[in-house]
Amino acid sequence: MAITKDKKSALVGELSELFASAKGTAVAAYQGISVADLQELRKSARAAGVSIKVVKNRLVRVAMNESTVYKGADTSALVGQLLYAFSDSDEVMPAKVLNDFAKTHPELALVAGYSGEGLALSAADVTALASLPSKNQLIAEVVAQLLSPVHDVTNALSGNLHALLDGVEAKATA
Repeated sequence: MAITKDKKSALVGELSELFASAKGTAVAAYQGISVADLQELRKSARAAGVSIKVVKNRLVRVAMNESTVYKGADTSALVGQLLYAFSDSDEVMPAKVLNDFAKTHPELALVAGYSGEGLALSAADVTALASLPSKNQLIAEVVAQLLSPVHDVTNALSGNLHALLDGVEAKATA
């Protein structure tokens, strides 16, 4: 059954809002995946703060052309049965969610992506983006690097203090 013009315009409006607020968007072909598997993908995406949409590519192109950021973006990769993963809080998470799901479901193939600045990403770029550590993990690594000199100084001082105390104890017992 065909979608009415009102529903199409509502979908385009919703997609325009998603693109406007998205920091990252990943696109994947899902042909051959069961409905149960798609529901599993949506559940894992929801837990990661990612929104999954399955809409006609033509409506996505219309929504992108209405956006000032995505107006000139390359949409040549948007062909076939595609699903779109959006995140308004993390640039990497849409690609990571789809890539992790594709590891257990080879029917899902990353096709393209878009950055929050409207740049089109190839499938290889999206896969490379998905292999990056999460935002929280990167923050933890930076904090650990910043604290390592403090730990080194503390360890050096405590080592010298132990040697001093051992020497004092040896003199006291002698």
